[in-house]
Amino acid sequence: MCTNIVYEWLRTLQLPQYAESFVDNGYDDLEVCKQIGDPDLDAIGVAVPHHRRRIHEAVRRLKEADETAAGLYFTLEPQP
Repeated sequence: MCTNIVYEWLRTLQLPQYAESFVDNGYDDLEVCKQIGDPDLDAIGVAVPHHRRRIHEAVRRLKEADETAAGLYFTLEPQP
């Protein structure tokens, strides 16, 4: 079984059975996974409605985490 970030992500969602299909379809990175939509889930083979909802919710959380992180920054210049 593959042991990458997507596998770990799916494992936390209690959906590790899809890991191989995700990777086989090019979803081997969370950045790529953030683009998943219904046609992608069809291609991957996620047919169970509550599994699809769980993945969509997790993708939404990944995107929100990006938006939150985008507002954070630091500087090496001393503060006055």
